[in-house]
Amino acid sequence: MGNVVLVTGVGRHLGSRFAQVIRDQPGVDHVVGVDVHPGAHAIEGAAPYTFVGADIRRPVVARVIADHGVTTVVHLNVSTTTLGSTSRGAVKETNVIGTMQLLAAVQKAPSVKRLVVKSTTSVYGSAPRDPAVFQERMQPKVLPTGGFAKDAVEVEGYVRGFARRRPDVAVGVLRFANILGEDADTPLNEYFALPVLPTVLGFDPRLQFVHEDDAVEVLRLAAMEPRRGTTNVGTFNVAGEGVMVLSQAARRLGKPTVPMLLQAVSWMAGLARQTRLLDFSPEQLRLLTHGRVVDTTLLRETFGYTPAYTTEQALAALARAKRPGLLPPERIADWTDRAATLLPRPDAAAATSTIRRTEG
Repeated sequence: MGNVVLVTGVGRHLGSRFAQVIRDQPGVDHVVGVDVHPGAHAIEGAAPYTFVGADIRRPVVARVIADHGVTTVVHLNVSTTTLGSTSRGAVKETNVIGTMQLLAAVQKAPSVKRLVVKSTTSVYGSAPRDPAVFQERMQPKVLPTGGFAKDAVEVEGYVRGFARRRPDVAVGVLRFANILGEDADTPLNEYFALPVLPTVLGFDPRLQFVHEDDAVEVLRLAAMEPRRGTTNVGTFNVAGEGVMVLSQAARRLGKPTVPMLLQAVSWMAGLARQTRLLDFSPEQLRLLTHGRVVDTTLLRETFGYTPAYTTEQALAALARAKRPGLLPPERIADWTDRAATLLPRPDAAAATSTIRRTEG
């Protein structure tokens, strides 16, 4: 048996797309998909495919690796939500405990020669005193204190420990910016699908996007032997070239914005999470307040790949795929009036104090 690729998180959109692409790669003899559910997308390709319904938090993943003689592990089951549950505790267990179980299994498997881990630029956090551009070796000014960003920081720590224990395994960590696509199941994709975009009053954050086609291609290159003159071992920021501010992105999508005090947006975000209408986490709110931009020089010059879509083109592709969401002015006024009746009315001094604390 040649190259056997195991893909975790194959029940999700990105995982299923990657599994389908990797099946057609020369030298790939077998693809094994692992997730609690197979997902709604059919996975087709040249190489044989086996789906294993398993939870990576359980030791069964070690038997899967041993039984199939896995040589490459692509860990995509690190996400903001988990299939079959919306509980934050279950999400954290899948992200962190699941990764620990997977790494323990890989460490004991002599057949594994390559490990690719999907991470996120959220590990840099979003804070008012952040540098203009984050490079891979930079540390955040303020470490993420919770949510998916903290999970990703812990996952990367465990991966670094694994790399020290198994120096014979080629390890690649891919820090993706916000992934956009017609069917991408990401928080920012869901945010841009809202008919009206709530924004934080006084802030217009800088954002970067990566198109899902580029995300799949970077994963494919990371899972294979590197091309001549390049390397896919190490940590790489993955984002489309260029930067957009949130107000510009909203105009391109044809979406009205409703600027609100930070307290009001936080209240709405909590309500959205409680009602399961939208995964609007505190870290997402910080991103939509302070923004985040990363440097992609290593991706282009060392990894050897320049994303086909710039940040602007990735958003334009999303706008073409989705129906414009511009609402009549009376609808917007009615929505904001109803939202205002549900919110506490802070006095002017309190509002001013809130803005000053936020900007500081």
